[in-house]
Parts: sequence; structure tokens; C-alpha cells
Amino acid sequence: MLSAKEVMEVSKIIPVISVNSADEMLHLAEALIKGGVNIFEITLRTSAALVAIEAVAREFPHAMTGAGTVINAQTFQAVYDAGASFAISPGLTKELAEFAQNFHMPLLPGVATASEIMNGLSYGFKEFKLFPATVVGGIPALKAFGGPFADVMFCPTGGINASNARSFLELSNVACIGGSWIVPSNLIAEKKFDEITRLTKEAVELLR
Repeated sequence: MLSAKEVMEVSKIIPVISVNSADEMLHLAEALIKGGVNIFEITLRTSAALVAIEAVAREFPHAMTGAGTVINAQTFQAVYDAGASFAISPGLTKELAEFAQNFHMPLLPGVATASEIMNGLSYGFKEFKLFPATVVGGIPALKAFGGPFADVMFCPTGGINASNARSFLELSNVACIGGSWIVPSNLIAEKKFDEITRLTKEAVELLR
């Protein structure tokens, strides 16, 4: 079983994705891989998310297909059954934490405060998604968390873009960042996948 730490080490950027069909996601996955990113967080924000996860996990077995917006045991079970390699949640509940412990699939829970980090630590989590990163303090917050939580690693998500991503990654407690700027919804809708490949290559080079 992969650990959350190993998931976070796959790429400096995890694209945060919302798609409307499995076919759309397959083209997007191909574009991202061509650009140098082979990990995907497909958010459960559309009715197509589960079939998209299943399709990409099947067609791109060497990539790492994950699910975002996993908010309860039911959705965790659903993405696991669809073939996801990891799950990401915007927060953490007792139900979700205990349920996830029974599966061979890592969960990266979302946190925004010191109390939420402490709650996650009590369940054995040491890797977290800081969300929404720029709203809850961004870089200053992460620097402050580094004192009392020296062994905790973060994937800040929310408000991250090409202009600030590198600054986040310079922090010793940031392993990767979640970003949607390389997968803008308008380019996906317009099927401009070559442009997405270009944006991905630029991001990979920027964060190298």
C-alpha cells in the first residue's frame, strides 16, 4: 500500500480536476502526462467523476489516479471501488478517519487550523492538505505550523497559481501543491488539450 507521503512525492504539483465525462478526462490525462505530470486529483464535483476515475485508472495504470472532495465514508468507498489510488478530503471527520483506516488506500485530509492538525494526528495522519491555503493564512500559516508540528508535511491547495507556487514549495514542510491553473475549465471545455500540455510543461519547469 502506498502511503500519503509517497503520493505527495510523485510530483511537485497535483492537478485539481473537474470534468464532465470520462472521455474528457482521458484526453486530459494524456495531455498532462505529455506535459510531465502523471498524478491526478479528480474531484467529486460532477456526476462524471467516478466513471472518469475508473476510466483513467484502467487506461493509464502507470499513472496515479486519485479522488478529491471525498467527504464521508460513502464517497471514500465509492472512489476505492472505482480504482482510485488515493483520496483527498477538504476536512476530516471521525467517521471518515476511522473508515479510511480499514482500506489499503491513503487519505490526505484537509486542515485549516492547529486544532484540526492535532485531531488528524490523533488518528495517525501526518500528511495534510492545507485548504483553502491562501484564505487560511498561506505561507505565514505554514511557517507557524512548522514549529509545533515539525514532523507534519502539507500539500497546500486553494489559491495556488504560477505566481506563488514556487514560494510555497520553498517551505520545508511543503511536499507538493495542489493546483487547477494548469487544467482550466475553459480549455477543457474547448478541447484545447495541447494548450494544457504547454501549461503543464511550464509548471513542471517552474517548480523543478
